[in-house]
Amino acid sequence: MSRNWIAVASAEHVRHGRAEGFMQVCHGKAAPLRRLRPGDRVVYYSPTERFGGSAPLRTFTAIGTVRDGGPYQVDMGDGFLPFRRDVRWLDAHETAIAPLLGLLALTAGKSNWGYPFRFGLVEIAEPDLRLIATAMGAMLPE
Repeated sequence: MSRNWIAVASAEHVRHGRAEGFMQVCHGKAAPLRRLRPGDRVVYYSPTERFGGSAPLRTFTAIGTVRDGGPYQVDMGDGFLPFRRDVRWLDAHETAIAPLLGLLALTAGKSNWGYPFRFGLVEIAEPDLRLIATAMGAMLPE
């Protein structure tokens, strides 16, 4: 049975990964990516536009399905060796989280709703994933 996840990264990093067909979390750490299995679904939440940026964005920026294969390491050429997973990204539009906060089981009724996102990868319930996908205009594969 597939699981559903929210991954956290700046929108700039998510857009790069989406264009190249991969995901990274927690600054390229492998351990969180090992929790994912092929067929799992992942949605990215981007608190900011750029890594280290201070202006809030608070938007869901990508949604897709983890492809076959496990985490793999790449050499960015500058000594940075992050781990990645391949993802089949769906057609979707970026969507602000604010209108969904009271509807998502993960955030409803919580004044500190952003706390779970600090971990970089959090499992979510199927209804939450479907709600986000609908808001993003994404068609989830069955």
